Amino acid sequence: MRFRDQVALITAAASGIGKATAEIVASEGGVVVAVDTDQDRLEKVVAALRDAGGRAHARRADALEAAQVQETVEGVVRELGRIDILVNAVGGSTIIAEPAAPVDDLSLADWQRLLHFNLTGTFLFCHAVAPVMKRQRRGKIVNLSSVAGRGISDSSSSAYATAKGGIMAFTRKLARELGPFGVTVNAIAPSLTLTERIRPHWERRAPEQRAREVDRTPLRRIAEAADQARVICFLASRDADFVTGVTIDVTGGV
Repeated sequence: MRFRDQVALITAAASGIGKATAEIVASEGGVVVAVDTDQDRLEKVVAALRDAGGRAHARRADALEAAQVQETVEGVVRELGRIDILVNAVGGSTIIAEPAAPVDDLSLADWQRLLHFNLTGTFLFCHAVAPVMKRQRRGKIVNLSSVAGRGISDSSSSAYATAKGGIMAFTRKLARELGPFGVTVNAIAPSLTLTERIRPHWERRAPEQRAREVDRTPLRRIAEAADQARVICFLASRDADFVTGVTIDVTGGV
């Protein structure tokens, strides 16, 4: 039981990688605080975690709204006493009409929207949780970047690449700031992952396009949410106590 009695606050927990992470943490003894804007999905996820014998709480909050983030963090500490793990899973490239738009086709509005969506929530939750973990003199923060942040993705825009590169830089800087307080800060950089949001886009691709994507992956398959969640949980566990400031590519070898 790697997470016995540890309080794990997980954003975007109603679906995708956040949900898969919540399932592992709850199954290994953690107390999951699942945060999302989708109340119906959130309640279903929490109910499923409890039905499976886990401990979980739902918190409806928008990670992009500072007041809601602060209220959520303060409420968790007031009710549960601490926050041991923070997983920032809010982000994505499909919130604009053309996720792979070249720079000359990107509007300023789309650029700003992608940077805001992929950076602000991570900053706000880290900003709110850092004082809690500093007082505790321990904690684990795991952020979600993307292989796009390495500048090697052909299926995402420069705005998304910039935002996810920013997550990598933010992670390294925060690791230096919080390390003296016993807090580790790491990130993962997923490749294409078949979450509920991404799978419809994948299925609309032509068969030859899907085949090319599989062929360029040494492990010859596309990632599922659980593939990413397992690495997140490694970084959030005692197994990674001496790992901080790193971004692990979870790409099947791409």
